[in-house]
Amino acid sequence: MSICPSCGSGVSVDLCLGCPSCGARAVGPPLARPEHELPSFGRAAVAFIIGTVMFVTFAGLLIAAFIENKSELGFWTVVTAGEVAAWRVKWEVLFVSIGALWIAARIVRSISQNRARYIGLLPAQIGLGGVLTVIFLAAALIGITVPERLRQREYSIEAAISARGHTISRALLEYRDLHGTLPTDPDKYVEALRTLPDPDRSIAEALRYVDPNGYVPTAKLATAPAKSKPPARGVALRNVNMPSSPEPSAVSFNSYDLRLPSEHRWFASDEDYIMRDGVIYKASDPQVRSSGARRIP
Repeated sequence: MSICPSCGSGVSVDLCLGCPSCGARAVGPPLARPEHELPSFGRAAVAFIIGTVMFVTFAGLLIAAFIENKSELGFWTVVTAGEVAAWRVKWEVLFVSIGALWIAARIVRSISQNRARYIGLLPAQIGLGGVLTVIFLAAALIGITVPERLRQREYSIEAAISARGHTISRALLEYRDLHGTLPTDPDKYVEALRTLPDPDRSIAEALRYVDPNGYVPTAKLATAPAKSKPPARGVALRNVNMPSSPEPSAVSFNSYDLRLPSEHRWFASDEDYIMRDGVIYKASDPQVRSSGARRIP
């Protein structure tokens, strides 16, 4: 059974006599396969180009970041520029490198298994090495800066919480000046503070980040120690019933605890902050854990 190259139908006769369907006729016998076939270099070229383009692109981004910093040439300045370049293209490198690494590895494997059909194993390996180099550099430059970036994020969170805490502390002092006491209802302190004058909306913005159930008003009592008076000289003492001197009147000081949730609560509420009378502590601080407070009824 032969296939007619003109109409594509299968015929059981010699095509030199003509195709019964379309009448096409072969001009001669089919050509024999060549004795020597040149191996293909296309796959190696693809792998080489992928690795070279990725490496040159990353090097260009590094040079651009170095020029932006306007620093003198040195090891740490180059490392800093590499960190900036790596963070700029971290997601692009992640997705592109996965596909490029898979393609380059498949090409190198296919060339090494079919040496007679494909050539260019060395250029393909160079392309794969370029892809691996970019991945390693990007991962290393990003990895060494992760702790410092986490510290900077922690500092920014602490600064934001401190600013909001001092705004709320100011609002509580204003409320005490107007009403003579701090808000006594822990469940409605937010509504109470919103009644204060707030022309710049700073109090309303700060109240968005507080814990609605984290306000604990307290009362601290301060008493002066009783002083015994010495008996007067030259005065006869008589055994008479004298009323005991009363204790000095207690001075009442309003106090409070307010939980300020952290913006990242990865593991537990110990990441939160506690504002106690205008002073901000971490919830994990032993000073916060050990001290007690009496709630105002």
